[in-house]
Amino acid sequence: MPEHVILLHGLWMRGFALAVLHRRLAVAGFDVHRFDYMSVVAPQERILERLRKRMQRYAPGPVHLVGHSLGGLLALLACRQADGLPPGRIVCLGSPLKGSAAARGFAGFGHGGEALLGHNRDLLEHGMRRWEGPREAGMVAGRVPIGLGAMLTHIEGEHDGTVAVAETQLPGLTDHCVVETSHTGLLLSVDAARQAAHFLRHGRFADGSASE
Repeated sequence: MPEHVILLHGLWMRGFALAVLHRRLAVAGFDVHRFDYMSVVAPQERILERLRKRMQRYAPGPVHLVGHSLGGLLALLACRQADGLPPGRIVCLGSPLKGSAAARGFAGFGHGGEALLGHNRDLLEHGMRRWEGPREAGMVAGRVPIGLGAMLTHIEGEHDGTVAVAETQLPGLTDHCVVETSHTGLLLSVDAARQAAHFLRHGRFADGSASE
């Protein structure tokens, strides 16, 4: 039975940004699909409904999710309950699961900043308290501090230029690792793709990763 992987892009991106990650996971043996959505203008519930239907299309599974930034948050929200969904795991890439200082900084710019975050503003600003869903979920964070977020607001501690490592460390995650790349670089990183594939297969990141 094939193992499907659905990739979710982040805020202000589209599916083409996932091309390199798509290819690497396909080479690793997964049947890979990209989930394209309007990250600012589409209502959150509509995005989640479409994602769940997409997952059901590939049932009985397994159907894994790999989400970059906002995409990881949406992946977790879609799988908080298993009702009607095939089995699988989730990997988040640089997702601000505990809320984003950069997003709060954008919102502080007034109506223009709020418009940039769209319907997912509250999720990006405040994140979640913990992961209690039925799926194993892992996080690959970056720590090369190059990115727009760091230029516009102060980010505490190690960060990837947009998201602090501490903002990715959500209670309830199965595993967490850090690789040497920036926020956008997570989509291009050989190490990030390798760690994602390993977690999807085994439920843990590979030995030798830069883990906490």
